[in-house]
Amino acid sequence: MCGIAGIYHFGNSRPVDETALRSLCNAIKHRGPDDEGIYLTPQIGLGMRRLAVIDLVTGHQPLCNEDKTVWIVFNGEIYNYRQLREQLAPRHTFSTQSDTEVIIHLYEEYGESCVEHLRGMFAFAIWDSRRQCLFFARDRIGKKPLYYAVNNGALVFSSEIPGIIKYLPHKPAIKPSAIDLYLTYQYIPAPHTVFEGISTLLPAHTMTCGRNGEIVTRRYWDIDYRQKTSLSFPEACDRTYDLLRESTRLRMVADVPLGAFLSGGHDSSIIVGLMSQLSSAPVKTFSIGFDESDFSELAYARMVADRFKTDHHEFIVRPHFIDLLPEIARRYGQPFADASALPSYIVARETRKQVTVALNGDGGDEAFGGYTRYQAMKVSPLVSLPFRMIGKTGTHYLAGLIPGTGTARGNNVLRHTARFIEGLAQPPDKRMVRYASLFTDHLKERIYTSSFKNDLIRPASSFLSELFLNSPANTMLDRTFSADIHSYLPDCLLVKIDIATMAHALEARSPFLDHTVLEFSAALPASWKLHGLTTKYLLRKTFDSLLPEAVTRRKKQGFGIPLGKWFRNEWKDYFHEVVLSERAIGRGYFNRSALTQLFQQHTEGKHDHGYCLWALLMLELWHREIYDA
Repeated sequence: MCGIAGIYHFGNSRPVDETALRSLCNAIKHRGPDDEGIYLTPQIGLGMRRLAVIDLVTGHQPLCNEDKTVWIVFNGEIYNYRQLREQLAPRHTFSTQSDTEVIIHLYEEYGESCVEHLRGMFAFAIWDSRRQCLFFARDRIGKKPLYYAVNNGALVFSSEIPGIIKYLPHKPAIKPSAIDLYLTYQYIPAPHTVFEGISTLLPAHTMTCGRNGEIVTRRYWDIDYRQKTSLSFPEACDRTYDLLRESTRLRMVADVPLGAFLSGGHDSSIIVGLMSQLSSAPVKTFSIGFDESDFSELAYARMVADRFKTDHHEFIVRPHFIDLLPEIARRYGQPFADASALPSYIVARETRKQVTVALNGDGGDEAFGGYTRYQAMKVSPLVSLPFRMIGKTGTHYLAGLIPGTGTARGNNVLRHTARFIEGLAQPPDKRMVRYASLFTDHLKERIYTSSFKNDLIRPASSFLSELFLNSPANTMLDRTFSADIHSYLPDCLLVKIDIATMAHALEARSPFLDHTVLEFSAALPASWKLHGLTTKYLLRKTFDSLLPEAVTRRKKQGFGIPLGKWFRNEWKDYFHEVVLSERAIGRGYFNRSALTQLFQQHTEGKHDHGYCLWALLMLELWHREIYDA
């Protein structure tokens, strides 16, 4: 696990500057505090910062093949590297015990198809001096990031955006469409970034950059929801158990201390239970909570910790952690509005004090049907007809009559009801957009300035709508699952956990995101995941005897924070000073009077706009920490 970076000058136009390469590495030093390495020729510069997890002694990078014609920098973990090494050993000489070296020899054997043999999380760059090309690959789900830009006859890449910005001769312009996407979804979906000219390599893609700068990308894997299993329900439960147990076992291989995040939810509890079965010593577990009981899951986390006799540690997030927000905005490199980034950042920081690797339950909701919006999508066709007849405007008016509603995410039943009703007048693809969105079109219309609206060419809704419509699936629910696995999972959840953990040199591993688990879950009938309105039905049945009954039977709570309360109290002045400042309004995105009205509605208790206010605050803090710096 580490951070990687590099520079490739096309056509030997000029030599790579070692100072620039080391600057790129220094920008990601937090990802790999244990070691630095570079490979430098006049044409190519590869750099890495290493967090030593496997092969602590001989795993230095960059690594090369026997005749030094192929070089690699690699970020991630390959969980089947030992089996691959056995297959390759008769034909190749290994000088380390690392998984990185396996990738080099796989590339020699299979070329760009080497990625199809890898089981794990990864982003890597291979310099092939014989072909004079730079080859990139990113793992199937998008656990590990890779950003790049092409400028002035060179390609520059990195695990994070800030180093690329510093390398470029001029700070790139902000894309208005990216700001619109951010406010709509709370993240900027790949391959877009907030900057003109900086892109993200998509998950499950490879990219080749040739000697003249020609770039070719290729998708090498996808999940197909159209082919369903022939297993019976009990057989599918057994298979789910076996796959997750194996996936967890593979992710417990490490030469450093290891633990687990334990939220108290279903998915992380399953992983802790399986780890306890596989471990001879108590598992170290780490939980985060709040003084506000409606948002804290610590009681459930304690039940699981007691059940499996873990070495348990808890931390509380309080309003004074607002001091961390500028630092968090800077770490993400571009606007990011998932509010659970704050508790994730804190629990990662505290966890790193005791372990170097932490397993988690990420991916369980997307794989096995855990979100409330899946319930909404399932029920919506049964009740949508009258709302389609009165149209979008009339439906919006009716939803607004429900008292106590707002546009922000939350656990309030009335707000969920209003959101559900608003989607009923629209076709399924737009309905999913409404259920997954943060700022609605109606709210954006109110707060955007006229000049900013004129800069927007395509509606932000088209991104998720197209993913839904083009999904390799036959049913509406499967299309919904597929769209989430191609958007919300890699571009929000996995970005959140990668930045939060790597900011503290902590490696996060996710058994639910093993591609064999995801392929199997896609083959399950949607009715086995969402049985009636019971979410994650098959997963609950599979692990019913493993977990405490209170955990198995509980409804999904979500990883929210008490923003509504904090913005009305402890954070009220801070929001006003930052978001309603002359500096912020001068950026030209928002109408001051509309933002002031939004804020007043919240502070006066008329609406709960907490999550929208958070997004606005993090946007302005990002400008100050990254763009204005």
